Amino acid sequence: MSDENLKDQKSQKDLIKKKCVPCEKKGMKPMTRKDAQDYVDESYHWTLSPDAKKISKEYKFQDFIGAINFVERVADVAEEEGHHPDIHVHYNIVTLELWTHAIEGLSVNDFIIAAKVDTLEDRFTR
Repeated sequence: MSDENLKDQKSQKDLIKKKCVPCEKKGMKPMTRKDAQDYVDESYHWTLSPDAKKISKEYKFQDFIGAINFVERVADVAEEEGHHPDIHVHYNIVTLELWTHAIEGLSVNDFIIAAKVDTLEDRFTR
């Protein structure tokens, strides 16, 4: 597969169209640091953890209610996809952490959720 095709598969538009798939299959491995970094480079301001096992992003809202409304929409996306982020709320700041618990690292599912959550951001942060 050419680098251009691989890049296309990692684009936000492509990820938004995808559905999460169960990762509990025996032998499934987490992404390599390089693959994870490639996906992060295509994302909108997500950060790769130092151990390359998680991605995170912080969102800031006008107030607590804005933060909670956003969390509710994130929960809707997570339930629809069957893949759930760790969510931390500090008054008007929401931090999302994504990783695939079943494989103790990152999978494409994490970037699918990240891309879909990013479509919500404009509705709540302006």
